[in-house]
Amino acid sequence: MVNKVALYCRPGFEKECAAEIAEKAAKLEVYGFPRVKDNSGYVLFECYQHEDADRLVKELPFNSLIFARQMLVVGDLLKDLPVEDRVSPIVGMIQGVVENAGEVRVEVPDTNDGKELLKFCRKLTVPLRQVMRERGILLAKENLRRPVIHVFFIASGCCYVGYSYSNNNSPFFMGIPRLKFPAEAPSRSTLKLEEAFHVFIPADEWDERLASGMRAVDLGACPGGWTYQLVQRSMMIDAVDNGPMAQSIMDTGQVTHHREDGFRYEPSNSTNYWVVCDMVEKPWRVANLMADWLIKGWCREAIFNLKLPMKKRYEEVCQNLKAIEDKLKENGINAQINAKQLYHDREEVTVHVRRIWASIPGRRDERD
Repeated sequence: MVNKVALYCRPGFEKECAAEIAEKAAKLEVYGFPRVKDNSGYVLFECYQHEDADRLVKELPFNSLIFARQMLVVGDLLKDLPVEDRVSPIVGMIQGVVENAGEVRVEVPDTNDGKELLKFCRKLTVPLRQVMRERGILLAKENLRRPVIHVFFIASGCCYVGYSYSNNNSPFFMGIPRLKFPAEAPSRSTLKLEEAFHVFIPADEWDERLASGMRAVDLGACPGGWTYQLVQRSMMIDAVDNGPMAQSIMDTGQVTHHREDGFRYEPSNSTNYWVVCDMVEKPWRVANLMADWLIKGWCREAIFNLKLPMKKRYEEVCQNLKAIEDKLKENGINAQINAKQLYHDREEVTVHVRRIWASIPGRRDERD
């Protein structure tokens, strides 16, 4: 019975992922219960009504989920797949459930045990794809607009089989964008901001929203990992940090270093499009700071990290996002707010806020 929703997540954050899906499913009047295994890298949400699993992955916006890397409908666990023929039981599970799918992904949880299965998964993908095409389950050519079939191996010989909708899922294998660390970047934190751009900004809007010549501010910039991403996009950057910046970053001529506290810095001009911030600080302080920047018109878009406590992490994130939303609304600022625990994040989530327009009573709406 295909009555479960599987969600991939960062190992160690299964409880946060489970709390989130249970809360958001209830708001859609979809009822069930999460199954959680610590450090497994995934959560199962079992619906009481089997048709609700499909409704949930259609109606719950994937980009509204903070802790889930992928969301799909699955059936019961296939166990003890025969070594001589693993393809037939998998095909039998999905036959009649999905037709003319656009692609098949054979995936694993993002755990050490899961990664050991990846080589096998790559080998299995080829014969699986061939048989699915012969049966009409999969189109002859990849189609990014059609549903995606997922075969999710949690152990050798054990997998869940299901599907996701291409207009409401992660486009990445295992929900993880494959990024290469640039050797010339000052720190590995650069990958957090690069991933955030991929996750939060549609590719066809990069030329407009990550344009050459834009002005940006990086708060807590030292040694320049996030600044590097802005430099690569030919922006002019004010880097704010009491610590030193990498010389390679300064040599570009695109960066002005302000040796100041990021919480006290005030920009000298109002032409900044971006502010980015990855400071190790209490999340409520960063949330308030970013809201102030948007309210004062010091930026139009912001990307920042909120460091998480050891307990009640989902509750903490929700409180901070609500505080940002309320503060912006009180000041007549209409904004889009999204948050995600990215692959390159650890004990933190990354937040993106885009100011849409100001709607203060008595003032003409100002399109940004």
